[in-house]
Amino acid sequence: MPESQLYEILFYAGIAFAVPIFILLFFINAPFGRHGGRKFGPTISNTLGWVIMESPAVFWFGSLVILGTGPKHPVVWILLGTWLMHYINRTYIYPFRIKSKNKRMPVLIAAFAFIFQLWNGYLNGEWLGNFAHYTDEWLTDPRFIAGAMLFVVGFAINLHSDQILLNLRKPGETGYKIPTGGLYNYISAPNYFGEILEWCGWALMAWSPGGLYFAVWTIANLAPRALAHHRWYKEKFPDYPANRKALIPFIW
Repeated sequence: MPESQLYEILFYAGIAFAVPIFILLFFINAPFGRHGGRKFGPTISNTLGWVIMESPAVFWFGSLVILGTGPKHPVVWILLGTWLMHYINRTYIYPFRIKSKNKRMPVLIAAFAFIFQLWNGYLNGEWLGNFAHYTDEWLTDPRFIAGAMLFVVGFAINLHSDQILLNLRKPGETGYKIPTGGLYNYISAPNYFGEILEWCGWALMAWSPGGLYFAVWTIANLAPRALAHHRWYKEKFPDYPANRKALIPFIW
């Protein structure tokens, strides 16, 4: 089978699969973090799970881009660099900063995420490594500029929101608190909001099937989870701010 045909099949199959997952996650909470439990089978350390399931986004994606035989225009290196900027933090820095070291996640969740990163890494790494043919004009195209701005803003929101969560508990403390500050004053999941902005921005910068695939899956995965977090906060804390939305400030 030609590589281009395999790529097309995996792209359309992945987009089609995102639709039922998006709908299903509005009814079933992904079983990790505050929604975790042992009813979904064996569990592993949360830190180890993060490293395992996200590592393909660094090594698999990176190797496909670098070892690919396509032209390596500066746009390719910018897209590789912004991608790795997010995933090196998400894979090898963030998990070790989480203060609750006793948390665990189902092996099933880590396995599904690992498979997703292989799929996602292939569609984006193969595109940048072999199929992409960017020109200098693309660097000044409004889509690339708007995408870069969205990515930077989203990345900053994501980092700031994570930092607020990491600072919620003092050493030795357990349990959950209502986060405040930054976009937490307006929405329950600004970290997810930031990540959605990141990958929608990256998709604009890349203007590729793989970028679209990643943006669609990011929304399909994180939008229902943001709503689940919002409901959880409202149920757990009777004094939870009534004007706070789930994911989009002032809207939803």
